[in-house]
Amino acid sequence: MNQRDKLWWRHGIFYQIYPRSFQDTNADGVGDLRGIIGRLPYLQSLGVDAIWLSPIFPSPMADFGYDIADYTGVDALFGTMADFEALANAAHAGGLRVILDLVPNHTSDQHPWFVESRGSRDNPKRDWYIWRDPAADGGPPGNWLSEFGGSAWQYDATTGQYYYHAFLAQQPDLNWRNPAVRRAIYDVMRFWLGKGVDGFRVDVIWHLIKDAAFRDNPPNPDYREGRPPHERILPLNSTDQAEVHEVIAEMRRVIDEFDSRVLIGEIYLPLERLVAYYGKDLAGTHLPFNFALLSAPWNARGIEKIIFEYEAALPQGAWPNWVLGNHDRPRVASRVGRAQARVAAMLLLSLRGTPTLYYGDEIGMHQVAIAPEQVRDPFEKNVPGIGVGRDGCRTPMQWDATPYAGFSTSTPWLPLADDFRHENVANLDADAASILSLYRALIGLRKKLPPLVSGDYVPIVAEGDLLLYRRESGETTVVIALNLGAEPVSIKSDAAGLSGEILLSTFLDRQGEKIQGALDLRGDEGVMIGTSLVP
Repeated sequence: MNQRDKLWWRHGIFYQIYPRSFQDTNADGVGDLRGIIGRLPYLQSLGVDAIWLSPIFPSPMADFGYDIADYTGVDALFGTMADFEALANAAHAGGLRVILDLVPNHTSDQHPWFVESRGSRDNPKRDWYIWRDPAADGGPPGNWLSEFGGSAWQYDATTGQYYYHAFLAQQPDLNWRNPAVRRAIYDVMRFWLGKGVDGFRVDVIWHLIKDAAFRDNPPNPDYREGRPPHERILPLNSTDQAEVHEVIAEMRRVIDEFDSRVLIGEIYLPLERLVAYYGKDLAGTHLPFNFALLSAPWNARGIEKIIFEYEAALPQGAWPNWVLGNHDRPRVASRVGRAQARVAAMLLLSLRGTPTLYYGDEIGMHQVAIAPEQVRDPFEKNVPGIGVGRDGCRTPMQWDATPYAGFSTSTPWLPLADDFRHENVANLDADAASILSLYRALIGLRKKLPPLVSGDYVPIVAEGDLLLYRRESGETTVVIALNLGAEPVSIKSDAAGLSGEILLSTFLDRQGEKIQGALDLRGDEGVMIGTSLVP
């Protein structure tokens, strides 16, 4: 096996699929595995290299699959194990890798492990979860808060103790200080890796280990009204403990038992703490997800600073990665606007590191307003009125202009966007100037030009709404110029390397234009300029 195959995740492009919302084949309004199989040709034509599936395991669906009742099965809602095996085989045959969501921090309260654990205080699986006696007043044993609202401690009358849940009460946290829990999850990993899965995205990996003494969390001095209530305290003792890196190193060793697999961590931490998750000697996660762009104000200087600080913080030899959207955050087209979504696409696919696309972003899907009676997200139900709902970024993929957007032949589990008859794959595929055509062109250029994958990132001094940088590899250089504002910008500077040929404009209308020391950008336009390109 050559090094390029082993490190495929460095030059690959990941595409996240939320299975409930991708393609329904049995008319129940919910997407399924056979639907994903049917859409593999689309993903191949887009040019992505790996698909990451949000959870497909048996689940009561209290949190839509992130409450797992069986780690080694497939929920009937999505199909069968045979369907999964068919998907993996078809994906691999078509040159696509398959990544599964591993949710090791917590299970469903209906998982057999927890059913046993709560059965009695002396049950052999009691210590598989986190149980504590009540406080002196009979209340919760500490002040830790659930991210989905309220105390993170749930009283269990049967045994007279509280169990810890970082999210819903139906999602009790596993005790990762127990070696038996670790072995059980590592066996789960081996089960799926043995079926040919190419790696895992590990859910809330920074939560796995908690303070051994369960000390209270301190108050957050920067908390402001209108924010989620769990932010009233800083999760100093309930997340990001030093011992978590020992666990991640063990996970990595399981991954390394198999050839060419990848370990990705979901981590919402500041950059300087995020990079610790590469692990000592880079023996942690291959890719600790970098979510900095998900919440960054959309301005050139701020983004320039994020890129600079991230590049500077990376351990020697660590590989960067970038994300613009996922199943928990508002759609990029709504965050930055429809025009800037094209500029954002060029940014994502030209920065150094592995990019991850979220389904539908390539067609400019926007955040859908969900009426109160249509809300499905437990976070929004528990903490209403402040805009924490995640349903709006999980709406069905817009394939065509048929009544249910080609997603289903019956009413979908979430409402469709009101523009789906115009903004859909079929229409945009036929439009040479569409955002879908832009994504295809960007991905094609990335695969064609080594600097866009393996080249150095070199910032270029710029002002105002202009973001400038180079990607350099040997004698080949690509200059990226992005106008993050709505007004035109003119640049005159030989020092910036603005001499060569426009390879691509976000408007898809300037390819081949010669540039010599000056560049005019329209509002909301980005361009790539190639110099010293080898024929």
